[in-house]
Amino acid sequence: MARARIDDAAGTAAVRECGADAGGASRDIRALAVRYTLQLLAEKASGNTVEVRVPPFGAVQCIAGPRHTRGTPPNVVETDVATWLALATGSLGWSDGVETGRIHASGQRADLAGELPLL
Repeated sequence: MARARIDDAAGTAAVRECGADAGGASRDIRALAVRYTLQLLAEKASGNTVEVRVPPFGAVQCIAGPRHTRGTPPNVVETDVATWLALATGSLGWSDGVETGRIHASGQRADLAGELPLL
């Protein structure tokens, strides 16, 4: 069963609220912001080659190429909530996030530099 699409107005409002006061945003608002930006990524870079994980709120598969179907995916990107939202909004660059260890990327195709920022 497919998930309902998050409305753009609600999603961007949640992202804005997290950007204005990341520590003060409620868990529900942070979850909405993460899920909305993951939704945008999946729409922008459709495919199943890379799995992007932002625990505990969500994960998507994206980037065109070989499809992964079983076990641990060969191409994984994982970040925490604050890092993901910073990447999605452009306040953190991909290379800076990788160099500082805020982004954990494994696999030859686990590079989202060309897909970010989303907003």
